[in-house]
Amino acid sequence: MSAALLLTAGALLVWPGAVARRRSRLRRLVRPRGTEAARPAALPRAAWPLPAALLAGAAGFLAATPLVGALAAAGAAGVVRGLARARDRRAAEERLDGLTDALTALSAELRGGRPPEDAAGAAVAGCADAGVADGLARALRAPAAVGPGATDLDRALARVAAAVLLSARTGCSLAAVVAAVEDDLRARRRQRQELRSVTAGPRASAALLAGLPLLALAMGSGIGADPWSVLTTTGAGQVLLVLGVALEAAGLAWSARLVRRAVAGPAAAA
Repeated sequence: MSAALLLTAGALLVWPGAVARRRSRLRRLVRPRGTEAARPAALPRAAWPLPAALLAGAAGFLAATPLVGALAAAGAAGVVRGLARARDRRAAEERLDGLTDALTALSAELRGGRPPEDAAGAAVAGCADAGVADGLARALRAPAAVGPGATDLDRALARVAAAVLLSARTGCSLAAVVAAVEDDLRARRRQRQELRSVTAGPRASAALLAGLPLLALAMGSGIGADPWSVLTTTGAGQVLLVLGVALEAAGLAWSARLVRRAVAGPAAAA
């Protein structure tokens, strides 16, 4: 019981909201009067699985056995890590969409007869994301080098910089080359959406198969077999529990990897 309470207390101490509130109170104590409050720093996303693992482990330890607590902690950490990666992917796609809209505005301004400097300033000012705006401003000023670990946004900005360099060297229309980059980004976005819709079926099937063991436990408990007690209190049951959870996690990770490669494969190849 004491170990579970310590795990719960540790989870509450490192939870993002608790960290922010403690830092905010500390700043209010040490900040001179009349100064503006600083915005509390957020917990890095890499540390998000820790509080979830601590809470899930404490709950599993209290509800069943230490083995269940360890498995619950590992599962919670994996789920939170997967959710954070999905959120990062959505944010990256939103930044690409913002860059596409900015290029649309830039092309329209150039075709309307505005000077390139004014058109670029208007396009950059229209970006809602500050990172996209800064990257677009740099790409319009000078060529950008793309390293091996570059993101999709970096590669798109490199294409914008190459389009500007091509227009400066050959004298071709900047609006035409910017429109070509914009069309390419829109085609890639349509391809991602089509691939996501095509892989919706396999993702749903994987989620359904992942829930079948829970359904089997519920059905066994309904007929009086008590499979949960067998899995958590007997030696053979604990071995089967660890093996089943490991196979479940491996299957989910493998299916997610296949879907992720299917969606990101054409973009990476391009």
